[in-house]
Amino acid sequence: MIQLTNFKGSTFTINAMYIEKIESLPDTTITLVNGRKYFVQESETDVIQLSTAFYQAIGFKSWHMQAGEEDGR
Repeated sequence: MIQLTNFKGSTFTINAMYIEKIESLPDTTITLVNGRKYFVQESETDVIQLSTAFYQAIGFKSWHMQAGEEDGR
């Protein structure tokens, strides 16, 4: 789960596993796999870093590395 901030200043938490796409349009827009969109104050880079940290925390990134998928195999 990652914590983000909407444009009213409230924080909310989403499951990073459901993120399909992150765009800067110019506001950072997160599209989930179900099509729902969220507009957040964090930059696209920040959302990617938060998501990566989440994957590392649950051991998902290390699983990819063990499976040989990290380097495109």
